[in-house]
Amino acid sequence: QVRLVESGGGLVQAGGSLRLSCAVSGGTFRNYHMGWFRQAPGKEREFVAAVHWTGGRTDYADSVKGRFTISRDNAKNTVYLQMNSLKPEDTAVYYCAAALWITAQTMGVKDINHWGQGTQVTVSS
Repeated sequence: QVRLVESGGGLVQAGGSLRLSCAVSGGTFRNYHMGWFRQAPGKEREFVAAVHWTGGRTDYADSVKGRFTISRDNAKNTVYLQMNSLKPEDTAVYYCAAALWITAQTMGVKDINHWGQGTQVTVSS
């Protein structure tokens, strides 16, 4: 059974940085496109970033372009999200996600085969 475990969330001031990690076990990591989604209170879960199984292609939501960087290490079965210049509106629970196929131009919730449990990111103003 595939298991995704996130770490690295926390409380940070606006303008600060955090790095999230997601360790994957129980499956063939390199088979999956990996992504990050987030969900703020009262809002729907939204796409943040994705990385192709090869690591050669990445995709970002417009709201995080230029500030966040997604990467993966297939040798360590881990995907990362480096978040810089954080803003209060980035506050949310961040979820790691694994998808075998991406059916549209951008990874969507409907594509996800496996989810992590989520990690809280809080950005204070």
